[in-house]
Amino acid sequence: MKATKKAYEFTVEITSTGYSAYNNAYAIATTGKSITHLREAAFEALQLAFEEEEVRISKSKLILTVDLKQFFQYYRVLNAKFIAERVGIHPTLFSQYVQGKKKPSTKQTNKILEGIHEIGKELCELRFN
Repeated sequence: MKATKKAYEFTVEITSTGYSAYNNAYAIATTGKSITHLREAAFEALQLAFEEEEVRISKSKLILTVDLKQFFQYYRVLNAKFIAERVGIHPTLFSQYVQGKKKPSTKQTNKILEGIHEIGKELCELRFN
């Protein structure tokens, strides 16, 4: 069985029941109630798609991509202007990302994601009296 070095990108959409993901290049689609479940389902679907070709795919080669516009529409509780300031991106540019007018670079996307993760960690550590 051959190991592949290629990365497989799935576009993630947020649905009323969880998440869906698809890869247009290989006509693969799946769903999951959580991102963790979605990742497992996408990996399983990818393995099934290449089963006959005897290609071994590593989980590290699976990339899940979420559209920023849809993310901020779904998680309206997150303040885009606050996140922009927190991660050091000009609010006008960030607004263009959120509206889908511009696509952030991989570096900018990682910066945004790290900022959101930091906020999530801080919220998890909070306790109310």
